[in-house]
Amino acid sequence: MKKIEAIIRRSRYRAVKEALHDKGINFFSYWDVTGVGNEKEGHVYRGISYSTSDIQRRYLSIVVNDEFEEVAIQAILTAGKTGDVGDGKVFVSDISEAYRIRTSEKGGATIN
Repeated sequence: MKKIEAIIRRSRYRAVKEALHDKGINFFSYWDVTGVGNEKEGHVYRGISYSTSDIQRRYLSIVVNDEFEEVAIQAILTAGKTGDVGDGKVFVSDISEAYRIRTSEKGGATIN
């Protein structure tokens, strides 16, 4: 099993969610987060100065069986991409075990 963590633009969340659902990945968790990026300058829009060092993003946490790893990553990369700086990051790590609390079942079947 793999844990896929993605930090994406909030504006791309709906597209990423739909892309994951289209690939059969129907369960994941997400949080609204604030991060600090490389861009340190502020921008002025309609006379109002905005700081771009604190970046509002959405953080997704997805656990999938190994055969869905590449499918999930490609869905996130494709749907989350705008081509501009700040599109986000994807991290992948191994999960050694999973348990379903309700039934005490363990293994890859718990995440389907």
